[in-house]
Amino acid sequence: MAYKEKKRRMNPRFIGLCLAAVLVIAAGGFCVWRMLFCGLPGENVKLPDYVTKDLLTKNPWSRPGTELESIKGVVIHYVGNPGTTAEANRNYFESLQDGTEGIYASAHFIVGLDGEVIQCIPLTEWAYASNSRNVDTVSIEVCHPDETGQFSPVTYDRVVELTAWLCDTFNLTTADVMRHYDVSGKDCPKYYVEHEDAWQQLLKDVDEAITAQKAQAAQKN
Repeated sequence: MAYKEKKRRMNPRFIGLCLAAVLVIAAGGFCVWRMLFCGLPGENVKLPDYVTKDLLTKNPWSRPGTELESIKGVVIHYVGNPGTTAEANRNYFESLQDGTEGIYASAHFIVGLDGEVIQCIPLTEWAYASNSRNVDTVSIEVCHPDETGQFSPVTYDRVVELTAWLCDTFNLTTADVMRHYDVSGKDCPKYYVEHEDAWQQLLKDVDEAITAQKAQAAQKN
């Protein structure tokens, strides 16, 4: 009597578990590959000459050190404290590190009254600025001379220049530029929430600056 080999049937549940394991391993491998070979989106980015780096000390309240794995937008804020400098606001963020105020706050950049720019948080990390969009945006706090919240001309020009640079660097458009108000409904930046025409003009100026920056880069190449 000839021996007949019994055909084995694969268990569908076992196959499903195997496929799931492969997907998990592949996803993990991709993350490792991205970290090793691609890096984080803001890693090794050369800052403009007008930016002064003065990073906050790592702490749970203003610089948690959480990796910013994608950059999908730029959020504009105002400091809400008329007449204060970029340095003073940077030092305020630094003072939060002991947790006595129970406040989480910071920003990637602060633009000052004279157009100076301080970087407080690396472009590879979260800032505590934009609520649900902390995970995928770069934040810009802006100083202002009075309670209206309107930026002075020199500050305004720098905000436009910095925002355009961020858009150009991270392949964004003005559709990706927003106010804190657009994220959470907060009255920030105050003047540009109360004056929609001024906000639209700012976006237009950023768009023109992006075009100009791209043209300059093309000439250099």
